[in-house]
Amino acid sequence: MNKFTKMLAIASVSILSLAACGSESSSESSADKGSSDTLVIYSPNSEGLINATIPAFEEKYDVKVELIQAGTGELFTKLESEKNAPVADIIFGGAYSQYAQSTELFEEYVPEENDQLVDAYQNTTGFYTPYTIDGSVIVVNPDLIGDIDITGYEDLLNEELKGKIATADPANSSSAFAQLTNMLVAKGGYESDEAWKYVTDLFTLIDGKISSSSSNVYKTVADGEMAVGLTYEDPTVKLLNDGANVEIIYPEEGTVFLPASAAIIKGAENLENAKLFIDFVISKEVQDVLGTTTTNRPVRKDAETSENMKELTEIKTLEEDMDYVIENKEKIVTKYNDIFVDIESNR
Repeated sequence: MNKFTKMLAIASVSILSLAACGSESSSESSADKGSSDTLVIYSPNSEGLINATIPAFEEKYDVKVELIQAGTGELFTKLESEKNAPVADIIFGGAYSQYAQSTELFEEYVPEENDQLVDAYQNTTGFYTPYTIDGSVIVVNPDLIGDIDITGYEDLLNEELKGKIATADPANSSSAFAQLTNMLVAKGGYESDEAWKYVTDLFTLIDGKISSSSSNVYKTVADGEMAVGLTYEDPTVKLLNDGANVEIIYPEEGTVFLPASAAIIKGAENLENAKLFIDFVISKEVQDVLGTTTTNRPVRKDAETSENMKELTEIKTLEEDMDYVIENKEKIVTKYNDIFVDIESNR
C-alpha cells in the first residue's frame, strides 16, 4: 500500500467517525430525510472520490446508496433515455458542458451553503452544483529541464524544448482541450490572432509528439521520458503525494479551473435524500476531506487543502467563457486541427 492509499484509507475512516459523531439521533435523521431510506446515484467518479463521500453519507443519514458507475457520456445518454421514467436520483460528476446542455433533465435545487463556495463556482443556474474544480497545469521533470526556468506558457517557446513537451490531442482529449482554451484565454482570447499564433508556435515545438492518452502525458514526465507535460492538476498532485520527482507549474499568465458538478434528476423518487446529498458534498466536513486526503480540489472558500495542493488564493486564475466554449467547441477544434495538419505537412 503506497503512502497515498494509506492516507485515503485513514481519511475514509476519519470522515465516517466524524459523520457518526456529528449525526443526529436516528429518529431525527429519519425526519430530515423523509420516509425514504435509499438513494440512487449515477457517477463517473474515481474510487477515491466515491470512497471519500458515499460511505460517510450513508452513515450520517442512515441511507442506503445504490451506485451505478460508468463513463460520463454513457450516463448522460442513460439519463436522456430514462427521462420519462427516471431510475437515478443524482448524477454525481462530469464536466460543466454536459450539465449546461442538459438542464431539462434536472430538478431545480440550490444548496443551503451555496454562498460558501468560491464565487466563480457557485450554483447560479439553479440546477447543478460544483463540488470540486480542476485546473490546467504544466508538469516538469527537474532532472530533464536543466537550467530552463519555466514559470508559464511563454517559457515553453524555447527551441531547447523541441520534441520534449508532452501533450494529448485537444481534438480527442477533454483535458488537452481545456489546456488549449486556457492558453487562448491567457494569450488574448479565443478569437485572438496573437493567441492562435502562440498555439502554432507551441505545437511546432511539440514536433508531432502527441500522446495517445491524457494519462500518458504526466506519466512520461514522471518516468523521465519527456521534460515537460501539458496536463491537469489532479493527477500531478497524486504524483507528488506518491513521491514522484516532478514539479507543478501554475502558468503565471493564469490558470483556468473548471468544475465537476452534481445535480438532482428531474422526477427523482428519493427527492429529499437527493437534496441532502447535494448539501452534504459541499459541506465543510466533506470538502476538507477532499482537499486534504484526495487529489480533488475542493470548491468551498474555507476548505483545507494538502501540502501538495497550492492554495487557490496563491494562484493567478482566469475564467473560461463557458457559454462561448460550449457553442464554439467544434470551431476551436477545427482551427487547431488545421494548424496541426499545416505544421505536420511542413515538418
